[in-house]
Amino acid sequence: MTVIERFLKYVSFDTQSDESTGITPSTDKQMVFAKYLQSELESLGLQEISLDDNGYLFATLPSNVDKEVPTIGFIAHMDTSPDMSGKDVKPRIVSNYDGNDIPLCAEEGIILSPKQFPELLDHVGEDLIVTDGHTLLGADDKAGIAEIMGAMAYLIEHPEIKHGKIRVGFNPDEEIGLGAHKFDVEKFGCKWAYTMDGGEVGELEFENFNAAAAKVHVKGRNVHPGYAKNKMINSLLVANEFIALLPENETPATTEGYEGFYHLIGMEGEVEQTLVSYIIRDHDHEKFEARKAFMNECAAKINAKYSEGTVIVELKDQYYNMRQQVEPLMHIIDIAFAAMQEAGVEPKVKAIRGGTDGAQLSFKGLPCPNIFAGGLNFHGRYEFVPIPSIEKAMNVVVKIAELTANRY
Repeated sequence: MTVIERFLKYVSFDTQSDESTGITPSTDKQMVFAKYLQSELESLGLQEISLDDNGYLFATLPSNVDKEVPTIGFIAHMDTSPDMSGKDVKPRIVSNYDGNDIPLCAEEGIILSPKQFPELLDHVGEDLIVTDGHTLLGADDKAGIAEIMGAMAYLIEHPEIKHGKIRVGFNPDEEIGLGAHKFDVEKFGCKWAYTMDGGEVGELEFENFNAAAAKVHVKGRNVHPGYAKNKMINSLLVANEFIALLPENETPATTEGYEGFYHLIGMEGEVEQTLVSYIIRDHDHEKFEARKAFMNECAAKINAKYSEGTVIVELKDQYYNMRQQVEPLMHIIDIAFAAMQEAGVEPKVKAIRGGTDGAQLSFKGLPCPNIFAGGLNFHGRYEFVPIPSIEKAMNVVVKIAELTANRY
């Protein structure tokens, strides 16, 4: 089975995660996929295969050298984003992309166009895998799983490529920020690892956002609207007052690079009460703490106008910038950099405007930078992945395994 055949098989599994369930994995369908992958690992001949009740699947490719080589790992997540359905994905291959619009669903006018997504033009002449416009594709992160599986199969088929012990890890619930929470780092048993969860070909990332979630609870007072003067407090309008206090130029749509933001992701309510949901992001830890403090200051300002307790901000840190954990071990970045070059890929070291399981794992004692998986436009109907990008990512995994053995 080729790496592309693996990927096309994997996206047939609906593995959408759900942050509302409070269980791990958050959806039973992730476990269905995990059991399929378990059987595939067994058929490949990997060893020490384990699947726990929380949906964490580990396996080992034994060393084929007679010297001490650090055990390294490769990790990818099984779930797809709650942002859009991953059920009944119908992938289609666009051969030799010509640079024009790609109709995903012509009947409904759903078009993947370089006018909106100019990154398409970087892949003219390549074969692309696209959706039918009604679901996401699932390259985030089933491309990563396919690349790791494909690399393990390749190493088994080519014993002349020398490598140390390699651990494979597939986990649930990354998309809801819980992928690393129950990841048993001690059981995984690696000196370091790489998540195959990046985007465009060549990406190599060991910096990410510091991240927090904010729930803004707004309490109103409802009375008959005919007699409401100086009595009613409409929580929906108060919520809008709170939103207006945050800087309008510090949102995902107005920032880039190392710039942080406040991202309004949900608002629901009525006159009596409203819940506003935000995520807060910044690469700089001091600025990150300042953003959280500013939200509390905004709440205090609203409360001073109305009454104490009108607005309550509930903040929860999600993950932190992995740079401080990885930077003292830059040889693991050097190996990935060299592996890309040997695989014919130009490395693009950049900061992640988001987070990966590797960020949390790095703080749990497993340094874990992130490598491209090849997909673009994640979490929506316009997601696509160039076939050469998947193939190159698989080759990078192989080269990392080989170079690690060569350097020790």
